[in-house]
This record gives sequence, C-alpha cells and structure tokens, in this order.
Amino acid sequence: MIATVGLLPRQAAAQELEAKVVVNHSKIQGTNTSVFTTLQEAMTEFINTRKWSNAQYTTREKIACSFNLIVNEYSDDGRFGCSLMVQANRPVYNASYNTTVFNFNDNAVDFNYIEHDKLEFSDDIVDNNLTAVLAYYAYLIIGLDMDTFAPKGGTDVLNKAENVVNNAQMLGEDGWKAFGDSKNRHALINDYMNGAMEPYRQLFYDYHRKGLDEMAQNAERGRSNITTSLTLLEKAKQDKPMSVLPQLFTEIKKDELINVYSKGTSKEKEEVNRILCLVNPSLTSDWDKIKE
Repeated sequence: MIATVGLLPRQAAAQELEAKVVVNHSKIQGTNTSVFTTLQEAMTEFINTRKWSNAQYTTREKIACSFNLIVNEYSDDGRFGCSLMVQANRPVYNASYNTTVFNFNDNAVDFNYIEHDKLEFSDDIVDNNLTAVLAYYAYLIIGLDMDTFAPKGGTDVLNKAENVVNNAQMLGEDGWKAFGDSKNRHALINDYMNGAMEPYRQLFYDYHRKGLDEMAQNAERGRSNITTSLTLLEKAKQDKPMSVLPQLFTEIKKDELINVYSKGTSKEKEEVNRILCLVNPSLTSDWDKIKE
C-alpha cells in the first residue's frame, strides 16, 4: 500500500488495480487442489493486467484491493458455488493511512471453470459469469475511487459496471436481477447511479477529498468538512430510504468515524451521532462512543 501520496498528474499508462486474490478452498475435501491454485493465478492475472478504463495511472497510483473467493461447493465437472469478499482502499493525502472505500460480501458467485481455462471478457458480449463478476467489481472499484477525487469523476467507468449488469441478465445466474435482492450487484450500481442518490455520490467526494485529505494539513477544518458531508448521507437516506448504500457506508466507515471524532467538539459529536443513529440505528451503541 502507498504510505504517502501526492495527487500527481497521471502520465505513465499503467493498469488501475493492484489486487490481492485469494481462493479459499478449505471447505472442499478430497479433490485435486491444483484447480484452485490455477484459478487464483488466472483471477490475479485477469484483474491486474487488464486496462479497465481510459484514465492514465502511474504505478504508485494503482488502487489497492482484495478479492477473497470462498469456495463453498465444487463438482468435478467444474461447477463452483462461491461467495466473494471484495475490498478496496484509498491512501489519504499526506498521511500513512489508507481508508476503506468499498467492502462487500457477495454470496451469489456461481460459475463454471475448468483448470487452465483462459479468463476472457468483452464489454459487448457477457458469456461467462466469473469474468462478468470480476469485471463488474473492477469497474465499481475504479469508479468509486474516481468519485473520491472529483465529483462524479467515475461516471464513465461506473456506466461500464451498469453495462455488465445489463448484459449479464442473459446468463441466468443469481446476483444480476432487478429486485432480486436489495444488496445484489444490480441493486448496488442501480442505487448508486440513481438520481435520487446524487447526495450520496457527492458525499464520496466531500468526505474523502475535502475531509480526510484535508486533515493532515488542518485537522479541524477536515473534520468540519466531514461533518458537513455527513448531512449528504442523511439526505440520501431520506430521499431513498430503501437503499442499502447509506447503511453500507456507515458499516465500512464505523471505526474511522469514531476515531475522527475522538477529538471533535461537543457540537460536532452531537450532530454526527444524530445523523449516524438515523442512518444506521443498528450501530447505535457504536455511535454513542462518538459522544464519549
């Protein structure tokens, strides 16, 4: 991970992602384990060597992320039943700290893979569920990261994630269907790009760029900007109450928020506690730590 980073002009072309991929097959007994090793290598190469956008990244600007595939079922004909944990981090400007931007557990990742299959993907024709899922999360990670550096900066890449969802409907696999699950792949990108959730997208920029990035230079101003940004989280919750995104944000940022406001003013603590209890009341006991 990058310890200290400046916002440098993007000149040298490099792939966007620096992903650590793990295929956990501990639940599968009595089978040749080489298929899992080969799959892990193929996934790593697929994610890290593909150029996912037109943006120019330097090597030091690559997005640190992880894909942890947990194999729950496997048959000798190459059918996998898995869950996938995806996380992406972003370095905070002039700090040795990385903030988590995305953290999600996808429980519906089923696919066919035979050892040494080459993983291929086309934006126009989606015919493989594994590569569709990986491409979707690659686009989502890059788009969210871009949104933290510029307001709606990731729109073009996020549109590609939407395109994967649309083209994957024909696969007949779980996770892609509209209204199938409030937390499936369709719901995540559909909610994020929904006009009613524009405050949430603006939050991504204000919280990270105006808030966290500012704290190294002026902690009070950065924290004040984070407090202001959280009013956008409240508005997003009010405008689209059934969306899971505000709740996911609070779960991802919980420990970070408690730490940020450990030195906040009483007024800041009261306001932030109020907002967070409204957005995610299930974590009220954690939010109460902010007021301590």
